[in-house]
Parts: sequence; C-alpha cells; structure tokens
Amino acid sequence: MRRTPPTRRKTKTTRRSKPRRSTARVGSLEVREIESMRRELERVAKSGGPPRWNADPEEVRRSVIKLVLTLVDFIRQLLERQAIRRVEAGTLTEAETEAVGTSLMKLEQTIRELATQFDLSPEDLNLDLGPIGKLT
Repeated sequence: MRRTPPTRRKTKTTRRSKPRRSTARVGSLEVREIESMRRELERVAKSGGPPRWNADPEEVRRSVIKLVLTLVDFIRQLLERQAIRRVEAGTLTEAETEAVGTSLMKLEQTIRELATQFDLSPEDLNLDLGPIGKLT
C-alpha cells in the first residue's frame, strides 16, 4: 500500500507591503534646476575639475569667515527655495509668508554686510559643489 504524505494546511502569509510612493509630477521649476545642474556637470567635466582650497596662514581668519558665510548663504538659498514651494502649494498663511520673506531678506543683508567687512564679494561666497559645479 502506498502511503501519501500528509497534507499541509496552507496558511495565509501576510506580506508587509511597501508604502506606495506618490507619483507626483515634477514641476517645471524642478526640471529647470535639474537641467541647469546637468549643464553645469558637463561644463565642469570639460574644465578638468574644481579648484582646491589652499589657505594662506596669513589669511586664515578671512578664509574661515568666507567658508562660514558661504555655508550660511547656501542654507539661506535652500530655505528660500523651500519657502517658495510652500507658498506655491498654499501651505503658508499671508502672515507666515511675510515673516519668512522678511527673515530671509534680513539674513541675506546680514551675510552681505559681513562679507563686505572682510572684503568679500558675493561671487566669493559661491559654493563650489565639485562635479555639480558652482551653486549659483
């Protein structure tokens, strides 16, 4: 007599599903930013690479302030872009929009005043992002 293996009950396994990503369209502003970065990448690739930072011991103070102001200006620009997106999305009230705008303008003015004190131009505060190129 032939023996058949016992039948197993099929148990329902629960899979953890990955959260669905929304398929939001890329806005025209983002497309322009991506295209700008692509062009900058191509330009830097042709130029042979970004220059290196070589601080002169006599200019350390100025070099440090240049680095700090560059980073603060970079963060200011990121905050500004985020604020624009929030305004366009309608997630800020008029009072919040006004407060953010005023704060960003005062921050930019402060950065420029400090740069002037150390004989730095706005071009000096442009962040070199390596293969991506300059920030602005």
